[in-house]
Amino acid sequence: MLVEFKNNDVIITDFKNFNIAQTLDCGQAFRWSKNDDEVWQGIAFGKLLRLKQDEEKIILFDTTKKDFEEIWLNYFDLNRDYEQIIDGISHNETLKNAAKYGNGIRILRQDSWEALCSFIISQNNNIPRIKGIVERLCENFGDKIEGGYTFPTAEKISLLSLDDLAVLRSGFRAKYILDAAKRVASGEICFAEIEKLSTDEARQKLMCIYGVGAKVADCAMLYGMGRLDAFPKDVWIKRALEVLFDGELPEAATCYAGIIQQYIFFYARETKLNI
Repeated sequence: MLVEFKNNDVIITDFKNFNIAQTLDCGQAFRWSKNDDEVWQGIAFGKLLRLKQDEEKIILFDTTKKDFEEIWLNYFDLNRDYEQIIDGISHNETLKNAAKYGNGIRILRQDSWEALCSFIISQNNNIPRIKGIVERLCENFGDKIEGGYTFPTAEKISLLSLDDLAVLRSGFRAKYILDAAKRVASGEICFAEIEKLSTDEARQKLMCIYGVGAKVADCAMLYGMGRLDAFPKDVWIKRALEVLFDGELPEAATCYAGIIQQYIFFYARETKLNI
């Protein structure tokens, strides 16, 4: 991967296994949208980013070298060799085929609180409605910046009431959001400490939060803590595992189960796998 800083833009060339549309539109983050000019826009870590991809380059518009190196390089997981991961599973023909369909997906390293809160909102929900709730959360309780609003801190949400959160129109999820915010704000849920735990221990700790089950905990670990062995399972993925692997992910894929899960999802969706 080659990176050039030019006229306040960051230009990435000679890259592998990185597709903006696949990465931002696969259900791992809910604050990205694409305009008619094929430019994606979103806000993460309090920063607005606009970016566009063609066959030869990816351009991050109006981005400083400092922000790229301190935020976006890690956010898009650009230091990881995904080709090596794919090579490591390619002896399994099904995994190899799945990777062919989704090999542009990278696991976003999101803010831990935002990931947890977003996937609490995602429960029994569809993506357009999830995005709507997240947008209302940011507009009502985040800070105004150029191009939109930041994601509100757990500390700010913890001071609100269920009546305050009614504006989100999030239904039963409001009480889960509030409980999570209070536990994070109080330090009972400390992401830095959770990251030191084993995956099983971290999952159990997160499941102490009201309304957080195994799937939401795994999503929070995978997308907000970089735990690539976390493997969120919804009904759809469970069915895909049954059809493709008799219910169990092959042992060779377990270290990078979170990445492989995205490949399986993309593969099943694109091939219209009968599940």
